[in-house]
Amino acid sequence: VGSAAARRFEREMARGHGHNATERAKRARTLGRLLQNALSALVIVIAGLMVLRELRVDITPALTGAGIAGLAIGFGAQTIVRDVISGFFLILEDQCRVGDVAVVNGQAGLVEQVNLRTIVLRDDEGTVHVFPNGEVKTLANKSKDFSYFVLSFGVGYDDPAMVIQAMREAGDAVAADPVLGEFVMEPIEVLGIEALEPSQVVVKARIKTEPLKQWVVGREVRRHLVRLFAERGIAPPTGRTIVTLERRDASPAP
Repeated sequence: VGSAAARRFEREMARGHGHNATERAKRARTLGRLLQNALSALVIVIAGLMVLRELRVDITPALTGAGIAGLAIGFGAQTIVRDVISGFFLILEDQCRVGDVAVVNGQAGLVEQVNLRTIVLRDDEGTVHVFPNGEVKTLANKSKDFSYFVLSFGVGYDDPAMVIQAMREAGDAVAADPVLGEFVMEPIEVLGIEALEPSQVVVKARIKTEPLKQWVVGREVRRHLVRLFAERGIAPPTGRTIVTLERRDASPAP
């Protein structure tokens, strides 16, 4: 019954379309799995006690011993208790959900499970990383509410205006795309010149997208930029080295 209720909860939360429905579906999957695991553990414990009672086994001493043992285990398992408490607040505060892309302790990956004790990531190579919640020092969620694709390009000192214009045109072209345009939440924002380096000028821009769609949109923006740069003769700067030669006249003959 609990599993059926959790699945129904997930379906109801995922109703509708658009960004809000996706966010609700992520949170529903996270809470649904947690609810199913908790109910399964509760049912197993209660069923075991009921079986013992039907077999005319006095469970009072067992409950008393379990209480004492639980107290002793609690002192010895402080790390597990810390993990469980940290996981409870992680889920309560909605810091990370199943389906998000996150960076945990410097490791990036897709969140596959958010449990009371652990958080499970799978990276681009398919490797599964398991982190105890109490050991999570830093957590960066790359797909909560919205995402940004950040684009920077280095050009010579003569071309920044042309690059800025090409970035705007590439962003507008993707926003007007009948398929990818649905993922773009705001027009591209050209931030301008980010840095002045000895051999180049770094121009930076970003485009706001729906969660998890920043890489798809970004690849398409780059494709348009390659075409525009080729048409307008824009190329990345080549390193230049300036060498100064000094000539010294020979000393006059005595």
